Amino acid sequence: MRGYVPCSIIPPGWKRGDMAGESITLNEAAEKLGVHYMTAYRYVRTGRLDAIKVGGEWRLSSADLAAFMSAASAPAPAGRTPRAPYHQRIEDRLMVGDENGAWSVIESALSSGTEPGDIYLQVLAPALAHIGSEWAQGRVTVAEEHRASVVTQRIIGRLGPRFNRPGRKRGTIVIGAPQGDHHSVPSAMAGDLLRGRGFNVIDLGANSPPQSFLDALGTADDLVGAGICVTRSENEAAIEDTIELIHTDVGCAVVLGGGAVGPESRACGADVVSLSSASMLEAFEELSVKPLRTRS
Repeated sequence: MRGYVPCSIIPPGWKRGDMAGESITLNEAAEKLGVHYMTAYRYVRTGRLDAIKVGGEWRLSSADLAAFMSAASAPAPAGRTPRAPYHQRIEDRLMVGDENGAWSVIESALSSGTEPGDIYLQVLAPALAHIGSEWAQGRVTVAEEHRASVVTQRIIGRLGPRFNRPGRKRGTIVIGAPQGDHHSVPSAMAGDLLRGRGFNVIDLGANSPPQSFLDALGTADDLVGAGICVTRSENEAAIEDTIELIHTDVGCAVVLGGGAVGPESRACGADVVSLSSASMLEAFEELSVKPLRTRS
């Protein structure tokens, strides 16, 4: 069940002193653990840490917290190295706007052999998706969501050069978010992933009016197609207008993708609807070999 949080059943007449040992708030527990409040809340939600909600506030016993901390600090069994939960660690840093801490997590992942593309797909993307989900459910503030977005943009700026490939480019792709969609992170990440495949990418960023797409597409050399990154499902009119103008004035293929695209989403006139980063990359790979449309 969505939104379900495992917790103890509160018996009738329960009083704060009825928990085994001293009870503390989840905020206090987070401070003792040295993690963000949302990380401690995730421990509760997934059943790793037992807590009871009293008067709108999560509380747990000091004894339970001590047991949890003891288990977390126990050495791994001989011969086994636990996999570092990079996406959880960076989520904590993004939420508090800690750029240096977030970059330290990225450096740790890179030094362990994680490729830059996998940093986007397996570290940043899951962290951002969870933050977005928590924001939608009112458990993350607007300020926290904005801090996470700003730090993510700065991380992308530092990782971007690692995706550049020398040599002849495989064609040009123009990507961006349609007018009314104010999120630039999806197109920035998609752009780097495509550059890593050898494409030349023109990223228009967020809130791009149709004319911006037409101008960029009209001057692009060896055009492969256009990519529309959407994060707002209620923005269909702007998406349809942009795609229609691209087809009419430029005549190239359009790939529609982004966090707001799901199995039930309308194509809005796009030639390809991408449900994942992998399918987006595959779509442009195919378009570079066999274009779906040609210029009129």
